[in-house]
Amino acid sequence: MESKRNERMRNARMESGLSQQQLADAVGATRQTIGLIEAGRYNPSLKLCTAICKTLGKTLGDLFWE
Repeated sequence: MESKRNERMRNARMESGLSQQQLADAVGATRQTIGLIEAGRYNPSLKLCTAICKTLGKTLGDLFWE
């Protein structure tokens, strides 16, 4: 996970037309968790990262790896 803001995840979510709440509902997380990940203030589990990638149609490399 990047230590800075996760702009790639935020941009992918917005391109998919999903709100933080919609993404959270799709991956079984809270809206607050999604917001913290996007702010770079929460290090999600691999399971959550994978669920986010699957929902947004992206790879781990696209969203989380440098």
